[in-house]
Amino acid sequence: MIRQLQNAGPTLKIVLGALLVIICASMAITLIPGGLGSSLGIGAPPPGVLATVGDQTVTVNEVEREARAMVRQQFPRGGAQASMLLPYFASQAAQQIINEKALVAEAHRMGLRVSDEELRDELQHGQLGSMLFPDGKFVGQEEYENFVQRNDLTVPQFEALEKDFILVRKLRALVSSSAFVGDTDVRDEFNQRNTKVKFEYAVITKADILKGLHPTDEELKAFYDRNKATYNNSIPEKRQIKYVVIDTAKIAAATAVTDQDLQAFYDQHRDEYRVPEQVKVSHILIKTPLPGPDGKVDEKGVAEARAKAEDVLKQVKAGGDFAKLAEKYSDDPGSGKSGGELGWIGRGRTVPEFEKAAFSLGKGQTSDLVKSSYGFHIIRVEDKQDAHLKTFAEVKSEIEEKVKQQKAAHATEADANALLSQARTSGFDQAAAAKGEAAVTTDFFSRTDSLPGLAANPQFMDAVFNEADKAPPDVVQVPQGYVVFQLLAIRPPATPTFEEIRARVENEFKNERAGFLMQQKTQELSDRAKAAHDLKKVAKELGATVKTSELVAPDGQVPDIGSMSSATAIFSLKPGDISAPITAGGNGVVAQLLEKQAPTDQEFAEKKDQTRQSLIEAKQNDLFGLFVTNLRKDMESSHRLKVNEEEMKNLTRQGAQEGS
Repeated sequence: MIRQLQNAGPTLKIVLGALLVIICASMAITLIPGGLGSSLGIGAPPPGVLATVGDQTVTVNEVEREARAMVRQQFPRGGAQASMLLPYFASQAAQQIINEKALVAEAHRMGLRVSDEELRDELQHGQLGSMLFPDGKFVGQEEYENFVQRNDLTVPQFEALEKDFILVRKLRALVSSSAFVGDTDVRDEFNQRNTKVKFEYAVITKADILKGLHPTDEELKAFYDRNKATYNNSIPEKRQIKYVVIDTAKIAAATAVTDQDLQAFYDQHRDEYRVPEQVKVSHILIKTPLPGPDGKVDEKGVAEARAKAEDVLKQVKAGGDFAKLAEKYSDDPGSGKSGGELGWIGRGRTVPEFEKAAFSLGKGQTSDLVKSSYGFHIIRVEDKQDAHLKTFAEVKSEIEEKVKQQKAAHATEADANALLSQARTSGFDQAAAAKGEAAVTTDFFSRTDSLPGLAANPQFMDAVFNEADKAPPDVVQVPQGYVVFQLLAIRPPATPTFEEIRARVENEFKNERAGFLMQQKTQELSDRAKAAHDLKKVAKELGATVKTSELVAPDGQVPDIGSMSSATAIFSLKPGDISAPITAGGNGVVAQLLEKQAPTDQEFAEKKDQTRQSLIEAKQNDLFGLFVTNLRKDMESSHRLKVNEEEMKNLTRQGAQEGS
């Protein structure tokens, strides 16, 4: 399929997008509500298969791969939190893949199809276009296949997934096409979003209440006993190890590189030092009009562009300064400001017409007008370079650092393995001493602690905390090189005594008590203010500060309240009304409305279409979400969707174990 795209032409203007796997995943997970479903139907899927959807299967390996990808996306640095959340992501991955396959199956059942032509158009103009068609030209079959392989897919799998993406998009458009929003709904929504209010408000802060709290030991001990279950095993597992760091940088500093080493590397990597034929060019671009919606080109506009380009060319031929003319006339926003300079370009990097002209010119020559899909070019060749192989002398200094790092990496690995082997046979301390290394014995530490000589490294901590008790020495690769370590002791999770966590207990007691008192005091303020019809008076009696807001919209901010999204009740008040207690910005608030300002008809007219569109999109999401929910229920009840609950439990349990 992709080979057909090489003949599709160089006129693409493509926006940078994400990988197909991420596109499909986000589509499924954001549009589809509900859980995984518990109905097994008749005959559960076999081991290794998490679910069957019609004639399609969802394998455990497929779900695990997607779950790991989701974890890497959310937690690029890994760590304990990422491992702990793996069961959640496994469940999410299973749900999104099953939902996607259910949608594809339903689309096929309804007779929807995706042609090769539609696939080609998507790859050219869709979100992956900039990766597959940089500068409007296909990257080539080899790079295309490499791109696919980097995403753990084969080419047929990739193109099938892309067709499924298009298919589900068609289905969504069909299902949500009935979404309708009336004028009254649009006006109501616009008023709700744009009505502004001005109000007085009294604030009771949790911070002020905390200042007055001085709990006794008896109160704190009672709180500790009442909440003891929450403190169970709250002291995390800790471990003690002995370790040696084999530092690559230290070994690299003592590593010698001979000319023979460098020559051998050069001989093995000659292809890396081949320089393709290149030209250093500048150009002036006079753009032509793009085709209209009907596909027709404005010939008058093309003629005007040609006339302008011919005039600029005359100025160039007459000895005009090319750089200044480019700055003045070129429509290329990138190169125009720099005198038309494009720098060095190789073959296959530009549209064919431009490439043919540029490589046919001699150094210092300027082309006549060159027509491409972008417009008319005037090309000047500043320099040329024939294809050649860089000599050993040219790249020797560049090679030296690479070879040194390679030798150091191999030596580091060899030293680590030798130390590990000797530590397992003759003991850790003796092995370290024989290698001239000083072994570090740690105190007990948790997963989140840092160790001397080691930067924070979740992978290393995972290895240490997954090591079995009394296991022999082990080795882990880290950014610095390798760490050879031996587990000495394990201190399991423990429940702290009251004395050990008195400060924590006091803090939690005061926060709980302050929250209760704040609610109680805010309720009293509201009740008394309503009874007296006077917020200021009651606030003063209770020691609360009264402030006045500016006119503020629902998406605005107010001091001590924060976002008005947490105080929406104020917008339902009438002038003079006093609100019920409001918790906003961590404070207790009571408000009295002073003024309400509705948006004008002119404002509504200006944003009516925008409001309608947002409501339609929300309704389309609701329609499609309901469609998917009903589809899942129907497929489960008719046994077209079967979930292997045992495999699902194993998958979640495995994730939990990996995170422990």
